[in-house]
Amino acid sequence: MNMLEDSQDSFTKITGQIPRNIGCLAKLVGFLIGANAITGTIPASLGNISNLQYLDCPNSSIVGQIPPELGKLSNLRELNFFQNYNLIGQILEAIFNISSLEMIGLSFNSLSGRIPAITGLHLPNLRQPFLGENQIKGEIPLFITNASKLEILGLENNFLTGTIPTNLGNLRELQELHLQSNQLTNEPREHELRFFNSLGNCRMLRYLIVGLNPLNGILPDTIGNLSSTLKIFEIALAHISGFIPTSTGNISEDNELYGLIPECLGNLSMLQDIFLSSNKLSSKFPSSLCKKSSILHLDVSQNSIEGEVPQYIGGLKAIIELCLSSNHFSGKIPSKCGDLQNLISLDLSNNSFSGSIPLSFANLISLEELDLSLNALSGNIPKSLEKLLYLKAINVSFNNLEGEIPGGGVFANSTLQSFLGNKGLCGMHILEVPACAITNRGQQSKSKELVLKVVTPVVISSFIIFLLVSIWLMKRQKKGKSKDVEKVPEIRTYQLVSYHEIQRATNNFDGSNLIGVGGSGSVYKGTLSNGIVVAIKVLDLENDKVCERFDTECEVMRNVRHRNLVLVVTTCSSDYIRAFVLQYMPNGSLENWLYKEELHLNLLERLTIMLDVAVAIEYLHHGHETPIVHCDLKPANVLLDEDMVAHVGDFGISKISAVSKSMAHTETLGTLGYIAPGTMMDFMDANLFSEEEQITSKSEICIASMIELALDCTKEMPESRITMKDVVKRLNRIKNTFLEV
Repeated sequence: MNMLEDSQDSFTKITGQIPRNIGCLAKLVGFLIGANAITGTIPASLGNISNLQYLDCPNSSIVGQIPPELGKLSNLRELNFFQNYNLIGQILEAIFNISSLEMIGLSFNSLSGRIPAITGLHLPNLRQPFLGENQIKGEIPLFITNASKLEILGLENNFLTGTIPTNLGNLRELQELHLQSNQLTNEPREHELRFFNSLGNCRMLRYLIVGLNPLNGILPDTIGNLSSTLKIFEIALAHISGFIPTSTGNISEDNELYGLIPECLGNLSMLQDIFLSSNKLSSKFPSSLCKKSSILHLDVSQNSIEGEVPQYIGGLKAIIELCLSSNHFSGKIPSKCGDLQNLISLDLSNNSFSGSIPLSFANLISLEELDLSLNALSGNIPKSLEKLLYLKAINVSFNNLEGEIPGGGVFANSTLQSFLGNKGLCGMHILEVPACAITNRGQQSKSKELVLKVVTPVVISSFIIFLLVSIWLMKRQKKGKSKDVEKVPEIRTYQLVSYHEIQRATNNFDGSNLIGVGGSGSVYKGTLSNGIVVAIKVLDLENDKVCERFDTECEVMRNVRHRNLVLVVTTCSSDYIRAFVLQYMPNGSLENWLYKEELHLNLLERLTIMLDVAVAIEYLHHGHETPIVHCDLKPANVLLDEDMVAHVGDFGISKISAVSKSMAHTETLGTLGYIAPGTMMDFMDANLFSEEEQITSKSEICIASMIELALDCTKEMPESRITMKDVVKRLNRIKNTFLEV
């Protein structure tokens, strides 16, 4: 197989075909070549590798049929040809006889035929069969429930017919059931969908997706027994009719459901998405839903729900989409809607809302779409909506609004259609909207006179105070700033970013953007809306000490700024996320450079990094009035920028000392050791010097000087250790000596 450097993805991809004689590798245990550019067919000789446990070739361009010889792989645990698209032929019965199989990944191909009837009989270890997105027909085998360890069953987007087995409840470890987009039906002469009865035994079930099937039935009362950990229950376009049982906490759209929305929906602790649109539901909005901070999407549009929206709708802290359109809601729009700072889309159109547009809408910092049309709203359009940076579309047509249409933000690009049916609106920038009347000149004159009398003294006083404070700060900075601090570029003033902005910057926390995982959380690479590439450190809120560490780090970063400290661009803080937006360091951590085999640092690079870190710690200890002890200095917390300049980060457990004399000293843990004279170089990293560099006596002296310095920093008695100021001086001397070599 050839090797080709992929210029777009910046990593090496394997191309070509799998060798026909690969079966000669008798001791091969794993063959994993996913996400490459492999073509050709699957060699039958693979079936000769009796030790093979992992056959993993997803996301490639393999064609043809799966050879029956693979059925001889008696030790195979994973068979994965996911997303090759052009694998054809029937699913072989021989594959479903391999008792060691744990995962079968054949989704997103062109396989046809039926699922073997024996499926489950000989698969005691099977956990994850993925057969979705193919052309498989026939019925779901009854023996599938014999695979008692099944966790995920993926059969979606095929041509399956018949009924959903009523014994799926035997799969006690089932977590995900994907049967959507098939031709599955209800049992003949049955009204209730009985397969739901047994699913109550699946206490770990999180995803139940059976929509887009002609089920033609009603939901049984036992549906309320479904797992309390259920996150997504989707039965859209499944021809469901009747009432939603009062015992349930489940969801559906585009069916013929009528009656009340059960209060017990709020009992599902993991519920994230509720889609009940296009049904015949009535009654009032369930108050229990407003307390679900986990809900991301709530759509009850096109029903007959009436009454007022409760004020505690502000409890939907994580919600991204809220759609209440085309119902019979009345009363005022709750001001608490302004608490939904992650909301992207808000649709309250075609109801009977009255009163004014809440001023609190100005707090919806993530909002992109706002539809308030076809209501009975009155008053002015709040000018503060201009400040919503992400708002792209607004519709307030057919209300009783009046006054001037704001001219900035989203309004600058709005059209007449967004404001039709409001006779009292005016504004120059919207075509065909009457211009606003000019205020009486006499009144204007009096107003100006009043403004001059009141505002002028305030402005002058403020200017004088500002001038005095500025002079004081400049004098203070001249006294206190070190040369290093003066080299730091001025930190831009950023507002707190929203959860939505972080979600967008990381592509919904996609794994491809994950830089690293630590004890306090995860770090992602992200791109802000202004194009700046940053590192986003998301803290783990399940750790009790995280909030305390977040507050500590914020306090430290407010007091420090240095070219060798990681720059904090901004932060995100709410009830369900704590995150730092940091300067991105493309060369990663010092830990990687020290311990990864493919990365190497020579002696000069290590010495320079040591000096950078020492300068940063000197600044923390001695650079300003309040000394700071880092408390967690280690290679993982030293990051390298594009020029290999070191930056110290992670101040989560730092200590700020009120007086420099009270700075805490910590005991250095270690083991007493001994290096025999003349043997020091035997313990050095072989990569300290390149092949072209000579190991001279002067370079040995430099290494010895660094070891001596390390010993002086870790003396047993804290008062015997040298200060960071002395450390910086000695490292500078060592570096200058080395450069003279």
